[in-house]
Amino acid sequence: MPIYEFSCTGCDRFEQNHPMGSVPDLVDCPVCGTPARRMMSAPHLSAAGSSAYGLIEKAARSAAEPDVVDSIGPGRRARPRRAVTSNPLHRMLPRP
Repeated sequence: MPIYEFSCTGCDRFEQNHPMGSVPDLVDCPVCGTPARRMMSAPHLSAAGSSAYGLIEKAARSAAEPDVVDSIGPGRRARPRRAVTSNPLHRMLPRP
């Protein structure tokens, strides 16, 4: 549902969710109860695509409820690689 912005004469601005087809022009202010008029405001548009939203939602879900992994997935395990250098001065460095 879209978020609409309303302005109360006695209080400040506030936002409410309403279906697009039935947006009232006047609503009661949640603070003081006086009628508040709907305002024109800029829409919230995003440049991210649906795949980016999927990644964002998955990251948010995994932060609270991380996936449990029972085993390593299929494929080869990566072996640790030794650093190879051709610089003769590196031979003089102490070895671990």
